[in-house]
Amino acid sequence: MHFASDNTAGVAPEIMAALAAANAGNVASYGADPLTGAVVEHLREIFEAPQAAVYLVATGTAANALACAVLTQPWGAIFCHRNAHIEEDECGAPEFYTGGSKLVLVDGPHAKMDAAGLRATIAHTARAGVHNVQRGMVSLTNATEAGTIYTPAEVAALTAVARDYKLPVHMDGARFANALVSLGCTPAEITWKAGVDVLSFGGTKNGCMGVEAVVIFDPARAWEFELRRKRGGHLFSKHRFLAAQMAAYLEGDLWLRLARQANAMAARLSGGIAAVPGASLTHPTQANEVFAAFPRAAHRAAHAAGASYYLWPFDQSLDGPDAEPLAARMVTTWATTEAEIDAFLAHLR
Repeated sequence: MHFASDNTAGVAPEIMAALAAANAGNVASYGADPLTGAVVEHLREIFEAPQAAVYLVATGTAANALACAVLTQPWGAIFCHRNAHIEEDECGAPEFYTGGSKLVLVDGPHAKMDAAGLRATIAHTARAGVHNVQRGMVSLTNATEAGTIYTPAEVAALTAVARDYKLPVHMDGARFANALVSLGCTPAEITWKAGVDVLSFGGTKNGCMGVEAVVIFDPARAWEFELRRKRGGHLFSKHRFLAAQMAAYLEGDLWLRLARQANAMAARLSGGIAAVPGASLTHPTQANEVFAAFPRAAHRAAHAAGASYYLWPFDQSLDGPDAEPLAARMVTTWATTEAEIDAFLAHLR
């Protein structure tokens, strides 16, 4: 009953096998190996973007921070949701890699910005000219930190606001596969066709050991990214081991199959929790994260049985009245089973 994070799951067997296969022999380093070239072409095909520049890094933080660094200046504002991952979980990495850009936070229900709120925030920025941080870029997360999803139309509405102010747009897609299979659209429709300039394409949370792709739809930004990646210490010498993961991840649409499993388990978990007396969902379940509140007694029973998940927010306590509801976050993975879900629900009931 492991629902703490999709970072806690192991590596998908297909990806582990690809890593072992890549270990044979000697190949060129720093991304000059044949596997990397094949991965670049495969991602261009998936995104219907033959001119896109594609780069691999090992962490989502590096992907997001380096992407932001090529989209704005040190005096630029990065407009993002108050609960965006780059705001809550990256220890100032975007500010560090951009040389000082400021995260300017936008509110909105269920961790999603809306076009009106984004426009009002952008319009309020740089009102005193040189004395203020300037308008820099927009970053949105899909799927969001609340497990919700921006549709192509919602993305297009946000990027239209950004375009009105001549701002580029980044998408944090650490759970991009989970969002995509839920939407049923194409990768192009939710990214560059909707106005996104740079995507952080996640693999680590969805069965890889540690690899993310940065897909830059405007190749004019590519060289700067290469320089920043090297200067920031994120150009792997044994690059084939990043490429091997990504190649296996994409082969035969494994990335989509793994995401469908995680999403299906989240739907099963969400539906089961909703049926528990005194329980309720605090955010819609649209990907592989379930946010719900249920009685403290049920939390105690689940924890006593060995279930792992987070109370959300963290400052809640298992000490107190049995009937009082406590909110929690539960994350399912490619490896989550129906038996795990059903055992967890039995303890809640």
